[in-house]
Amino acid sequence: MDALYLRAGISMVEILERLGHKVICPNEIACCGQPPFNSGYWDEARTIATPVLEKLANAEAIVIGSGSCGAMVKKFYPDLFKGTRYAELAKQVAAKTWEFSDFLVNKLGVTDLGAKFPHKVTFHDGCHGLRELGIHKQPRALLANVQGLQLFEMTEVSCCGFGGTFSAKFPMISTAMGEVKCTAAAETGAEYIVSSDSSCLMHIQGLLSRQGKPTKTISLAEVLNTQ
Repeated sequence: MDALYLRAGISMVEILERLGHKVICPNEIACCGQPPFNSGYWDEARTIATPVLEKLANAEAIVIGSGSCGAMVKKFYPDLFKGTRYAELAKQVAAKTWEFSDFLVNKLGVTDLGAKFPHKVTFHDGCHGLRELGIHKQPRALLANVQGLQLFEMTEVSCCGFGGTFSAKFPMISTAMGEVKCTAAAETGAEYIVSSDSSCLMHIQGLLSRQGKPTKTISLAEVLNTQ
């Protein structure tokens, strides 16, 4: 996120600070280890993930602006480190890890941030956030309180086709799935596709740009940070 979607990360920090929280972003953390984990290289994944565990160990809450990274830390770290000396730490870190919208709604009880975004939007549910973390109502509860925003749901919930290494291994299938998603979004008449997962937005925006489509993508955090 800090490499490709910096404004989304900054928006998260600004929102949390306005709500009175102290935010620390460890510079040393670069990747949660999901790419090698999903590819079956668990030893390599542990090498990457171990410093993440150590840097997050003392946090009161860990807030992640990505459903896929959130699922990795919260759901898969305990499996990844099972039987190692980091097993208990992985469980502790997982227990205090939150996806951003879930943290706002279910941990802090906040649904209205005073945001203004006078546009027609549709929301894309990232697969990991939806299926692994159960993130569905939370972002919609937040969008419902954004002044001027009109939410139009797509007729079906489907994967955008990115899937990390999936898009590299199966580019034609990935592209076809993405085109279905872009078509479904266009049918809503939305000006923006909003999502909690920057990797999905990267894939969708790439397809939209290459097709010359006017629809834009934007992160949920950016929408919630508009004043």
